[in-house]
Amino acid sequence: MFVREVVACDPGKSVDAKTSFDSDDPMFAGHFPGNPIVPGVILTEALAQAAGIAAASGYPEKERPVFLLSAIRTMKFLQAVRPDEQVELRAEKIGATETLFQFKAEARVNGVIVAEGQLVLSVAS
Repeated sequence: MFVREVVACDPGKSVDAKTSFDSDDPMFAGHFPGNPIVPGVILTEALAQAAGIAAASGYPEKERPVFLLSAIRTMKFLQAVRPDEQVELRAEKIGATETLFQFKAEARVNGVIVAEGQLVLSVAS
């Protein structure tokens, strides 16, 4: 799990969470030597996990399905995220069917948006 802390959750609708990535994580050895940044795919996964927490919290605990990242509608990386920076994650549901949930997601560092986009989660069968 990349989500380290849930700050607030409106069950089934939105979540505010936090994460950080330790500078000794092996991913930084190759991304990039001498200038480590958090890979965009990792930020996207952290946002998808946050969205999954929001989606799952809308179900009774014993009936919570597992959610999978099914589509990345859009994702922009506006600024590099460095090791050990505190990253604020926000995911807000903007649409849903019975088995698909679309979220607006954004990541911030020091109040500045570093990544934003729309993600679609599906209920795992």
